[in-house]
Amino acid sequence: PERGRRFAERKRCADLECSMLMCRGKAMRDFKGPDCRFVNFKKGEAVYVYYKLIGESTELWAGSVGSDFGYFPKDLLEINHNYSNEELELPTDETDFVCF
Repeated sequence: PERGRRFAERKRCADLECSMLMCRGKAMRDFKGPDCRFVNFKKGEAVYVYYKLIGESTELWAGSVGSDFGYFPKDLLEINHNYSNEELELPTDETDFVCF
């Protein structure tokens, strides 16, 4: 996707603010994102998932590694703990796709 464009129109979250953890997983291999909207990680690191994009970009989830937050391909994560089985479908916001 182009810089500044939304990756998806909708997302699944555990709560209305998308601030609760959905799950945690282990990175199956190293990942370096194409820009600052992505989170980088090394194989074996813990990745915490806050929301999952749905629609056009179902392959991207949003989460954190340490104090870094961003998107990553869900296929690189081996889920080892679910924090919530609740999944609310919400619209994405422009601020979901900007760099801080």
